[in-house]
Amino acid sequence: MDHFTLIEDAFPDLGAMDVAVSHSILSAVARGEMGGVFRLHVPGPTVAFGRADRMTPGYLDAVRAAGAHGFTAVERLVGGRAAVFHESTLAFSWAVPDPKPPERTIQRFRIISSLMHRAFQSLGIDSRIGELPGEYCPGQWSINVSDRVKVMGIGQRLVRGAAHVGGVVVVDDGHRIRDVLVPVYRSLGLDWDPRTAGSLADRSPGLDNDTVSAAIIEAFGSRFSLERGTLPGRVLDEATSNLADHLPKVA
Repeated sequence: MDHFTLIEDAFPDLGAMDVAVSHSILSAVARGEMGGVFRLHVPGPTVAFGRADRMTPGYLDAVRAAGAHGFTAVERLVGGRAAVFHESTLAFSWAVPDPKPPERTIQRFRIISSLMHRAFQSLGIDSRIGELPGEYCPGQWSINVSDRVKVMGIGQRLVRGAAHVGGVVVVDDGHRIRDVLVPVYRSLGLDWDPRTAGSLADRSPGLDNDTVSAAIIEAFGSRFSLERGTLPGRVLDEATSNLADHLPKVA
């Protein structure tokens, strides 16, 4: 059974620190300084923009729209379009050592989506893997509830020697996703259907971060050996020094 360190450290008040930490973990895993890591934490309110967003003429307007709604704009580590994190979501990232990461891209997507699907079903959620027409940050490995609302998005980043699979689970307050993404996606010129954005608690009232986090950890632990740990100081130092790399350059 493969072994992974479970890290739940979070930096909700430090803007781009969470994505900078994920980047530093990936680099450390690729260099062989850390083994595999599964990180699960509660983030602060952020809109994470992808590379395609940054190449869009309306990008800076989208960044300003996020800020006007109280969300910090960050530049995400993985691919995809703008995604939203807030205090009623869970951010996850899985950093895996791999000498040939492109060969197992689909396998990693399949593993994480299947484990999240299992976790949500254990909570009585009618979860399904697959893209909804009109969903935000669309992808075939998204998870929705009853073919109605997207509750989990996922992306992947490959580097020499490692891969990073990361995303967001929307536990509650799905309306906050809709409220900020309407002006953000309008600025980016992206069509989407706000009715496809929701949360697990919309369909199963009473769910909270702790309950969903426990279910995810149990599902992940059913396939891999997990041992709780904390971030090494050198990873934090590297993340701090690279923090500005994950912030938009707004004139």
